[in-house]
Amino acid sequence: MNNSFQEEVFSKGLNIDLWRKLIRYAKPYRNKLIMLSVFMAMLAGIDAVIPLMQRYAIDNFIVVHNTSGTVLFFVIYALVVVIQAIIIKVMISYAGYIETGICYDIRKDGFEHLQELSFSYYDTTPVGWMMSRLTSDIWRLGHTLSWGLTDFAWGLCMMVITSIVMLVLEWKLALLTFIVIPVLFLVSIYFQKRILLHHRDIRKTNSLITAAFNEGIQGVKTTKTLVREEGNLNDFKKITLEMNRKSISAATFAAIYMPIVALLGSTAASIVIWQGGNRLMLETLSYGTLAAFINYAIQFFFPIRDMARIFTDLQSAQASAERIMSLLETKPDIMDNTEELAKNRLNDRKNWPKIKGNIIFENVSFAYKTGEKVLENFNLTVKAGEKIALVGDTGSGKSTIVNLACRFYEPTGGRILIDGYDYTKMPMMWLHSNLGYVLQTPHLFSGTIKENILYGKLDATDEEIIRASKLVNLHDIVMQMEKGYDTPVGEGGSLLSTGEKQLVSFARAVISDPAIFVLDEATSSVDTETEHLIQDAIANILQNRTSFMIAHRLSTIRSADRILVIRDGKIIEEGTHNDLLARKGHYAKLYTSQYTMQLEHSNI
Repeated sequence: MNNSFQEEVFSKGLNIDLWRKLIRYAKPYRNKLIMLSVFMAMLAGIDAVIPLMQRYAIDNFIVVHNTSGTVLFFVIYALVVVIQAIIIKVMISYAGYIETGICYDIRKDGFEHLQELSFSYYDTTPVGWMMSRLTSDIWRLGHTLSWGLTDFAWGLCMMVITSIVMLVLEWKLALLTFIVIPVLFLVSIYFQKRILLHHRDIRKTNSLITAAFNEGIQGVKTTKTLVREEGNLNDFKKITLEMNRKSISAATFAAIYMPIVALLGSTAASIVIWQGGNRLMLETLSYGTLAAFINYAIQFFFPIRDMARIFTDLQSAQASAERIMSLLETKPDIMDNTEELAKNRLNDRKNWPKIKGNIIFENVSFAYKTGEKVLENFNLTVKAGEKIALVGDTGSGKSTIVNLACRFYEPTGGRILIDGYDYTKMPMMWLHSNLGYVLQTPHLFSGTIKENILYGKLDATDEEIIRASKLVNLHDIVMQMEKGYDTPVGEGGSLLSTGEKQLVSFARAVISDPAIFVLDEATSSVDTETEHLIQDAIANILQNRTSFMIAHRLSTIRSADRILVIRDGKIIEEGTHNDLLARKGHYAKLYTSQYTMQLEHSNI
């Protein structure tokens, strides 16, 4: 797990600008929110009317021992309760719809944004961090924006209406009730800072837990082969115990805060009973009014208590919101200059020049964000249709050179020209739509063989799929399967063999007829028989295409037009397979060593 990753430090208090940005996700549901607010105001009005009805019943029926009119009163009271229940049902439906919609919209934007971010973002950001943002953080935020706003609207309306009714009934008694509000305000300020800090710590630890889950599931085979179950469990326990400690600390603060609010509400009710009781004895206040006032005094603090809870939830939600926005506002390291493209009319795909495949590195330097310098004043010229192989030790810079040529990264110095164009001044899709890339460990998406091939060209016809499959020697294999091209591949291609997965990835890469092709250790993880199939496929698909081949198995690159031996970001040898063997240099030693090992293996 990447424990070196450091999250951004956020503001210490409530961030109004942050919430302004997030409110835009509620705008598509504006009409429903307005209707919800109307229903909440109606509900608050009914909640305020009920104590008045009870006051009427006490003063007109109970105190005077009169039953005349009780039936009509009961019918009206029952009707009010039914209306209240209907409003609550509608309110729950609306709030649930809004919550689901907001979560969907934020997740969609988050997922789309992740597709746009550069490779460097994934180099430094743990998977667990991203997963936590798109799951638990978004759920918490959606819950707060929907139910929180709903409860807040009800609470505000309830407090306003209750305050007006109390002031109209007995303004002196009402003012005595309001004495505790300044105390509540000070208590809220004290607790909100501490609750927010605790919830930020919780969200950070939750990211570590998600990352631990992710690594534990992905590395389960390694864990079992190394008998690391006990060690992994202990490591996981440490993180979860830290989560437990921080959660208890946050819950303790929230648990103290809520009873204080309840205590202040009870204090206000006690003041009403004390002063109201005195006035009742003096016969300046009716029983019904005193009963209504006690209800209002308690009822007045119900919304305050709810708003205190919302306030607590808001602290937790802000911790989530900060992390979501940090993801959504992360800028890709590589972006098109839209103004420049529009000026040269390159924002229209019709004006893109066709790529032939000439590639030139001019004094290219490159360093990763971590500070690791890989290339310095690197020069290379590749002609269209040329097959270039790169060999060298791990970390020598082979993959970096290829990734720069593909514009997955951009040079930190110098420039790269594609057919004479500085590719930083061209649309990214101009190059990326002309790339075919096959990795050492191919990743297939859940679905069928056909669907995975179509990822290379979404509008491809069945004839094009079959043509691409035949080109890479996949078609005959697929035809032997019971469901043919509709055969499910499983998660990550788990239902196919390594060789089958690799051939599917070849078909996926070649179906769009790319001008530039990259093979990154494409045969290192397959058996000898499958390697021959792939070698035949490579010979077919690389014809008339500029290609880069990264390989540890040197037998796979003998047909390359040029072999570049890379060490520390520099070309130390260059030539054809036979030329380099004749020189008896570094390449010859590597090849002889591998050839001897293969002979020894075949004789065992």
